[in-house]
Amino acid sequence: MAKLEPGGAQLSMLRVMAELRGRGITSELLCGWASPEGIELARRHGAEPAIWGHDGNLQWTPALGFAAWLAPRLAAADLVHAHMFGAWWAAALATSAGTPLVASEHNQYLWPDRPYTAEMREALERVDVFFAHGPSARDTVLAHGLPLERMREGISPVVGTHAHPLAGLPSPRIVFAGRLHADKGPDILIEALRLLHDPPPTLILGEGHLRPILEDQVREYGLGGRVSFLGWVPDPGSYIAGATVLAIPSRDESFSQTAIIGLAHGVPVIGTDVDGFPATLGDGRGILVPPEDPQALAAALDLVLNDELPRPLRLRDFTDHYEPTRVADVYESTYRDLLAPEPAAVEIVA
Repeated sequence: MAKLEPGGAQLSMLRVMAELRGRGITSELLCGWASPEGIELARRHGAEPAIWGHDGNLQWTPALGFAAWLAPRLAAADLVHAHMFGAWWAAALATSAGTPLVASEHNQYLWPDRPYTAEMREALERVDVFFAHGPSARDTVLAHGLPLERMREGISPVVGTHAHPLAGLPSPRIVFAGRLHADKGPDILIEALRLLHDPPPTLILGEGHLRPILEDQVREYGLGGRVSFLGWVPDPGSYIAGATVLAIPSRDESFSQTAIIGLAHGVPVIGTDVDGFPATLGDGRGILVPPEDPQALAAALDLVLNDELPRPLRLRDFTDHYEPTRVADVYESTYRDLLAPEPAAVEIVA
């Protein structure tokens, strides 16, 4: 894992590891960088991470030092599964030729400095199976030479779809659950709340470097009595269940685990028309608004809060596909197929 912190990609990986552990598939967690919260998250899922460095940009950056650190640690692996470009690039260098390499990308490519085009092309030659979590990641790696037969649709396990509402929560309420980073758009939600005539209590679940800025924003807009910052919550399902609306105003979203929780509980979900999000909320499952548009978000919130839209049904037929046991089946099958011995060659003599 290139970057270990509380987030959807990391939760996906840790939940799959935990499920597969019960099936006799053990994993070692090797990370390029980790936050203290990420380390604690891994430990709660039964994994003790080994960590190489102190730079959180490895998600997008190739680092020769990380590859060199990985090499001896991967020597005894039966299979390697690397998450995020910085990890699967390094693993492509560090993994021996006979060891299957699986790669996963959970976001679209937002290079912090420059596109690593040549590096991506070279590393993809070594990847045996690639799980793309969203159309942008899929299109990018295919354009960089990944053979189509090695491509798989990424799928993430989601927990909280059967949670019961936590007692004592305000009703009506708006809920936001996600990292407090720019890509998740929490600032857009606060801007939208300012535009509402009478915003209901709003619960902000999550942590991140934007929190003090967001708290200042709330104070500046006079929303201190309406917005509550609850920090990182390991069980957001109990806060989302029974909510009036779930707001996910992301600037970048390949797939939203939070949205799946909302759909499972019949909570109206407002998301943005970015990358893979329409695949989740399309076909009438949710409401899509343009990104970076507080006015559009406020208008959608008004529709829901004023009961101008019918309450959605619980979409369990759709959300059950993301149950951890079902998702683990996909990865276990992939791993075992890659590890299956090649059939012996048959020589036919005429």
